[in-house]
Amino acid sequence: MKKSGILNRHLAGALAELGHGDTVLVCDAGMPVPAGPRVVDLAFRAGVPSFAEVLDGLLAELVVEGGTAAHEVREANPAAARLLRDSLPALDLVRHEELKGLSAAARLVVRTGEATPYANVLLRCGVFF
Repeated sequence: MKKSGILNRHLAGALAELGHGDTVLVCDAGMPVPAGPRVVDLAFRAGVPSFAEVLDGLLAELVVEGGTAAHEVREANPAAARLLRDSLPALDLVRHEELKGLSAAARLVVRTGEATPYANVLLRCGVFF
């Protein structure tokens, strides 16, 4: 049994399969989940687990080159916008509709219980060497 890091076996296994250039959508409870990508649904109740908790855990496990989020997050959810800006080495902002389209090519979707608007990011995996 693992003693630290991500303990959810479905999420830990999915993360281990990711490679350089793969994308991971970390999304709130309201984001439409596209057909195709593997999905690990962590949502339990509204707000649990939070977008911030899940993003923090993923960033501790993954090499991330950057991310893409909806530019609407800046006005609609300043806390999430600040978190993304402070946590990611590079952040591209696109229209929310474009983010939904890009998410269809994600290798993995991690759905949180977050219940605030635009708490979504498409992470781009890097390489550790």
